[in-house]
Amino acid sequence: MSRIGKAPIELPKNVTVEVAAGNMVKVKGPKGELFQAVDPDIIVKVENGTLTVTRPTEQKRHKALHGTYRALLSSLVKGVSDGYKSELELVGVGYRADVAKQVLTLSVGYSHPVVVLLPTEIKASAKQDKGQNPIVTLECTDKDLLGLVCAKIRTIRKPEPYKGKGIKFVGEILRRKAGKSAAKK
Repeated sequence: MSRIGKAPIELPKNVTVEVAAGNMVKVKGPKGELFQAVDPDIIVKVENGTLTVTRPTEQKRHKALHGTYRALLSSLVKGVSDGYKSELELVGVGYRADVAKQVLTLSVGYSHPVVVLLPTEIKASAKQDKGQNPIVTLECTDKDLLGLVCAKIRTIRKPEPYKGKGIKFVGEILRRKAGKSAAKK
């Protein structure tokens, strides 16, 4: 059996899970409410404050879906109870970030500012201390949506390998290259 799939998900006291008809799982907690459609073959049960996911057979397809749906449901439970947070760092001279409502404005070395419209589920803030790189903090209950938005923002100016300038995740280690060396005569 799948090691990930057979592990039960412990539900915090303030989180409720409902399995509706058609295997639609609804997870509700203090930070919000999320839904996940589960394959009809996979069995989802809520018993004694734990959520368990089981598969009917040992078919390859069922094995693949078993661990996947268990991981997805686990992220929903963590999202509605604690939430997810991601921080992006803007490395470069003159790079700036401003957040107004759901609009993120980035100045990252182009001739114009780049405007990013954020989904309503995401809370954003920008912080810039003197002498430090600007940091954009994004918070959301949906792990998939947060990852997608962070990836889109990062593609605006990917970190380059020579000086490391660009938009990167806080704590991300970049692979650096040596620059040109002068030819010896």
